[in-house]
Amino acid sequence: MQEFNTREKCYKCYRPKTSCMCEHTIKPLKTNTKFVILMHPKEFKKTKNGTGHLTNNSIENCELHIGIDFTNNTRINELINDTNYEAFVLYPDENAIKLNEEKLSKKKNSLIFIIDSTWPCSKKILRLSKNLSTLKKVSFVHNKSSQFMIKTQPNPHCLSTIESTLCVLEQLNNQNIECINKSSLDNFLQPFIKMVEYQVSCASVDGKFIRFKKKNIL
Repeated sequence: MQEFNTREKCYKCYRPKTSCMCEHTIKPLKTNTKFVILMHPKEFKKTKNGTGHLTNNSIENCELHIGIDFTNNTRINELINDTNYEAFVLYPDENAIKLNEEKLSKKKNSLIFIIDSTWPCSKKILRLSKNLSTLKKVSFVHNKSSQFMIKTQPNPHCLSTIESTLCVLEQLNNQNIECINKSSLDNFLQPFIKMVEYQVSCASVDGKFIRFKKKNIL
């Protein structure tokens, strides 16, 4: 009988236990805002460099759902119809609320859906999910460059899921919707940074570091 080399998996960060990043996650942030990560199935398979799970583990008031068409998803519709929340989708759009410029209402707690996927797949999720396509969109203006040096971004200002979430948290903090101390925000990317460092170290050992350097947008 043929033996297969399988590695144990951490079912919190969904990485192999040999490269688990959970130890680098600071105590999950407590937020007034509800975050819901909508992960495309292709992202779920990216156990080595996906940041959706890291984001989910880093925020207490957060949940994650996997799929493409969420139109008839019971939990998603329950959240959208919850009168305690005002729901938004984090997505760039000319009519989107720019969090740098416009404040969200404090009458209700905000519920922000974050799509964890490539841009083409994100567009597909929004197109198919009729319940999401009607929601207001929020975005932000920034001058940051992604620290995701092991992954090519479509353009210099594209950020990973966890980096985008940090930008949202920073803007909500500026609006006094959140009250998160600076040290917690400063450490929010720690598991992500450690993941990138780990991947770079593995690549350099395998002689692939030069290839990653060429793909790096920084």
